[in-house]
Amino acid sequence: MLTLVGYSINATIVTFDRIRENLALLPKSTPRSEIVNKSITETISRSIYSSLTTFIMVLVLFIFGVASIKEFALPIMVGIVFGTYSSICLAGSLWFMFAGGDRKSVKQ
Repeated sequence: MLTLVGYSINATIVTFDRIRENLALLPKSTPRSEIVNKSITETISRSIYSSLTTFIMVLVLFIFGVASIKEFALPIMVGIVFGTYSSICLAGSLWFMFAGGDRKSVKQ
């Protein structure tokens, strides 16, 4: 369980760190939604490549491993898929929601 949570948290921290960097680099007038989209675009390939590499190795363990390894590898594969999804699709959206959205859309 700790492996799955740690994997997801690591990828989510990378996304949040990129959002923080882009907040400092981009002009203050840039909408938060654009900052989040740019940050996710910049980190998506890294997240997918690292998840895919890990998934392939665990898949090989699942295919060629003994029964006890297969019982361990299957939940790890599921966790990698959901961890990747949460770090790419959910992390930026949650940050945007908790940050209050775009100020322009709130005023209108």
